[in-house]
Amino acid sequence: MRSSLIQRAAGVALVAVVLQLLMIVAFSWPATRIAPRDVPIVTAGPQGAAVAERLDRERPGAFEVTAVADEAAARAVLADYEAYGAIVTTPSGPKVLVASAASPMVAQQLTQVAQRLSGTPPAAVQDVVAADADDPRGAGFGALALPLIMSGIAAAVLLTFAIPGLAARATGLVIFAALGGLGAAWLSQGWLSLLPGSYLTLASVMGLAVLAVAGTVAGLAAAIGRAGIGLGALTFLLLGNPLSAATSAPELLPQPWGELGQLLPPGAAITLVRSVTYFDGAGATAPLITLLAWAAAGLALFGVGGLRSRARTEDVAEAEREPAIAS
Repeated sequence: MRSSLIQRAAGVALVAVVLQLLMIVAFSWPATRIAPRDVPIVTAGPQGAAVAERLDRERPGAFEVTAVADEAAARAVLADYEAYGAIVTTPSGPKVLVASAASPMVAQQLTQVAQRLSGTPPAAVQDVVAADADDPRGAGFGALALPLIMSGIAAAVLLTFAIPGLAARATGLVIFAALGGLGAAWLSQGWLSLLPGSYLTLASVMGLAVLAVAGTVAGLAAAIGRAGIGLGALTFLLLGNPLSAATSAPELLPQPWGELGQLLPPGAAITLVRSVTYFDGAGATAPLITLLAWAAAGLALFGVGGLRSRARTEDVAEAEREPAIAS
């Protein structure tokens, strides 16, 4: 008996070690592989084509360069969240336009690229869509993703174990998402002062993000049992958070992992928050659809769980009737 317990403990410890190694890889590997990969930028001015050729020669595959008519057009592209920066050539040398709100890391890299292009004196750099003055490097913004994920998972676990009825459990999730969105937006805009924009819009986005995570985890638990909690939690923690590009940009992650991250709730939520807070909703369609799809999938899983529970109840009732009929 004691030997059996020791073997079981050893097995559990081995599984825990595997999970530990997976988490180290999941969180560290993307961070060590960050580099520009087809980062969309624009060029303008008489030497725009020459700049694009030089970038392609010196940093092949790093930037996806599109030419626009002039500086005004370049500014419009950045304001519409369609590119991370622009290099405008002028008779006095190149001028660099960046949108640090889209990614402070990309803005910094473009500034370094401009320095190499212009030599001395350094190229003038102007931040067209700046990050919040209280969080210019985006450190606080980048830290938002993990608490939203973990709180959503925690809510799903608590409701799954504390509330037996699926309808009541789903109602609790919606209430949690609404209140959680309001609270997270208040902290982000108030005490922490990380994000500008409309409070109610930000609260709605954060609430939807929380519902997508919590609803999926709780829905998996309802549909396939407790194993669904582990499946959902590992998916969002091991894939969703590291691939969210909250502190970088999807184009800086190895592909196709950067693209995959945008199809998961954490990455979609980060992109949608950037869109509604800094870019007047530009580029919001894809991440909004992604979050809505995950939230709808969570509710659909509750429906599957309801059918499963009903079938189990009917089987029990049938089993109880058979002895009565036999007697």
